Amino acid sequence: MKAVFLDAGTFSKELSLPAPDGITDYVVYDATNNDTDQIIERCQDAQIIITNKVLLTRDVISKLPDLRLIQLTATGMNNVDQAACEEYGVALYNVAGYSVASVPEHTFMLMLAVMRAGSYYHRVATDGTWQADGRFCLLNEPIFDLNGRTLGIIGAGNIGRRVGEIAKVFGMTVLYAEHQDKAPRNADYTAFDEVLANSDIISLHCPLTDATAHLINGQTIAKMIKKPLIINVARGGVVDGASIVTAVQNGRILGYASDVFENEPFADDEPLLSIKDHPRVLFTPHNAWGSLAAQSRLWGILCEQVSHFIQSH
Repeated sequence: MKAVFLDAGTFSKELSLPAPDGITDYVVYDATNNDTDQIIERCQDAQIIITNKVLLTRDVISKLPDLRLIQLTATGMNNVDQAACEEYGVALYNVAGYSVASVPEHTFMLMLAVMRAGSYYHRVATDGTWQADGRFCLLNEPIFDLNGRTLGIIGAGNIGRRVGEIAKVFGMTVLYAEHQDKAPRNADYTAFDEVLANSDIISLHCPLTDATAHLINGQTIAKMIKKPLIINVARGGVVDGASIVTAVQNGRILGYASDVFENEPFADDEPLLSIKDHPRVLFTPHNAWGSLAAQSRLWGILCEQVSHFIQSH
């Protein structure tokens, strides 16, 4: 079978990405635009498309008669028209479970950096501010410990649960949020509004669905009594960026740290860019998933899935 990898450049250059067993023709592109004509041209005679984030619409899928499998190099499937896959008999696979170490560690990197004003203190230590002050230490921005804080986790899957385990080692109290407007299903969960009200830090790990789109907005932020730090390693659309900007500027939340955004990379008019220099704001370019170990694990899972598909067809 022929496979086309549309955006191999989303992986680290240090990583080897060999063709899965059973592929006889393997074409790799570093990047592909979300241009229907370009995608169709590159995949016209392929049975398998491998992609991370290229947009595969109904129009694309309907014009690829040889296509049998779309294999994503990610867990989220928002970029593929799933109904069209079913209609045209195209299997759709994602990859799960590869980043259960990488994303939680990145979550705590963001959490610690903001709670201890890491980016701010790096800047003032190196831009002449420290020398001009003359004291042996600077404490211009408060430094907050994680110990004794309450962490509210929205999204209690494998990654959210691992974040909770690590948080307890730091001496934090962990609350797992039930779905909004639902009663807690058991003692492991806390009502959504209670989590908002009682958390010093809120960490987002939920998928982007109709129910979670802009879940964090002006109304939900108003319920956050303790003015928490909000961390987003879920999907950009779970958060309303304009509401975050207002909340940071008005002191309604301590800060915002995010690895994901509604437009990736940022659009020129991205409202979040207006707070990028705030001492309690930290952004990373959607790479929480991407430790070398996680990428290697992902590719191993992908190769197994693709090879099994080929063998069974």
